[in-house]
Amino acid sequence: MRGTPPVTACQPANPWLAYTARIHAVRDETPGVATYDLMFDDPALADGFTFRPGQFNILYLPGVGEVAISISGDPHDFSSVPHTIREAGNVTHALARMREGETIGVRGPFGSSWPVDECRGKDVLLVAGGIGLAPLRPAIYELLARRDQFGTLTLLYGARSPDGLLYTDEYGAWRSAGIDVQTTVDRAHTGWTGNVGVVTLLLDRLPLPRTNDTLLLTCGPEVMMWYTIQAAQRRGLPRESVYVSLERNMNCAIGLCGHCQFGPEFLCKDGPVFRYDRVASILKVDDL
Repeated sequence: MRGTPPVTACQPANPWLAYTARIHAVRDETPGVATYDLMFDDPALADGFTFRPGQFNILYLPGVGEVAISISGDPHDFSSVPHTIREAGNVTHALARMREGETIGVRGPFGSSWPVDECRGKDVLLVAGGIGLAPLRPAIYELLARRDQFGTLTLLYGARSPDGLLYTDEYGAWRSAGIDVQTTVDRAHTGWTGNVGVVTLLLDRLPLPRTNDTLLLTCGPEVMMWYTIQAAQRRGLPRESVYVSLERNMNCAIGLCGHCQFGPEFLCKDGPVFRYDRVASILKVDDL
């Protein structure tokens, strides 16, 4: 049976209309990755813009193109709308050359979201790889804002090297607020005293006393997510308790252009967050 999709909410009234937003601040995160805090020029839009953790916006640069980027900020902080972006194409390369005060177009928010409400009363395990922590970061904020509603909260996060770990200045606050943050790297540099190895090694060592009352949210390279899910299932976690965020080339954001088709699904409107049993049969199909 196909799994029920996560909640889809906070959709724009006119999905084709791009609103003007100004780059309020730029923070370098890791080599080739920066977080852009955007502020809408329209005060009413700035005050009324909401999104759910896991949703994305379409960022538009006139004369260059558009790109789909996950919103990486706090759903309860309306001061700006952060997007953590890796340079990977024409639009993101052009965006990397922009400075504070310059303007871009924003469409959104779009897509499904992490099932935070379904996590109530359960243990929550978040597994991220590389820039995959960015789409999970709003879920972390939401879980911590409602900390008393959940069981244990654990973040397992891996990167290729220590300088590839995102948001390192926030780990202390997250731990203090009630989430167990564990990190690992594929290759250690001089001075690194943490874990070395793939993120699934952390999962293999993690106690999971309530597998039937645990939800797994994962985002990162698809091969990482696939091995994470296999490791979780070996530990007894049902596939119905696993949610993934998938990435493809999203253009229109409403399922018309077909660029992000993934089997019978369109990632822009049916995803990007899916319950695993909904996409399990096609996740390992080559070149899909």
